[in-house]
Amino acid sequence: MSDMNGVPYLIVAGLAILFIGLLIVKLRMEGNEDTSNVRIGNGQTIGARDEQDDYFSSVTTPIGTAAVLADGMSGLENGRLASTIAVNTFIREFLKLDHPNMLEPFFPKAARMSNSEIVRNLKGRRGGTTLVAAVIADEQLYWGAVGDSIIAIFRNREWIEINEKHTLESVLKERYLRREIAKEDVVDHPMRKRLVNFLGFERFKHMEVCSAPIWLQPGDKIVLCSDGITNCLTELELENILSQPLSPHDAAQHIIEIVEQRSKPNQDNATIIILEHR
Repeated sequence: MSDMNGVPYLIVAGLAILFIGLLIVKLRMEGNEDTSNVRIGNGQTIGARDEQDDYFSSVTTPIGTAAVLADGMSGLENGRLASTIAVNTFIREFLKLDHPNMLEPFFPKAARMSNSEIVRNLKGRRGGTTLVAAVIADEQLYWGAVGDSIIAIFRNREWIEINEKHTLESVLKERYLRREIAKEDVVDHPMRKRLVNFLGFERFKHMEVCSAPIWLQPGDKIVLCSDGITNCLTELELENILSQPLSPHDAAQHIIEIVEQRSKPNQDNATIIILEHR
């Protein structure tokens, strides 16, 4: 009889523990929502390539949200090795930051470390990667780039690219603006798409880094993508998709679906990350 009398108390105690557990989970979830004002979406396709040389990652810490995307150079061996090392190095170094004032030197430092580690692992073999990295912290965007992958801000239905492409074409355009060569020398140059700066290059120059962080507005979408995206979709097409009431994940997946549907014979690996600032 005494065992039976204790059953209701055990039930009540069990319910109380369950309620407290659910309350803790709820508070933790609410805390996560309050500390992160960024929604993240991504998508990737191998395209017509035999291997996936693109690599990407994102992480959120008390400092902010970081996203990194690297496009391993398919024309060289070990593109996947280079892109993986580069992204992992940037994420690892970002996780070490404990104050926002460390963000500006973070980009060139991580780039130098990535380049050294790639060169060391290649051991004389050919390989390399482009890389774009973005950090949203305290309502501001910090960024760095090397190669021809893209960082863009989608704001007020407009696609705004914020980094330069480190290609021979950019060098030729500068020479054209200085009136050293004719316009045809830029447009018709057979090697204009060749990279002149990338990670895994023994003569690596430097990473392009924002001169000052960009203040963000609610609704801004920061887009990181490899050239497999921008060589397949026009800016207008990207603007139309990003203007739709889609989550970052759904928008990224829709863009990848279009790339796959077009099935271009030489379609490169294509990767996109979308960070929506709320």
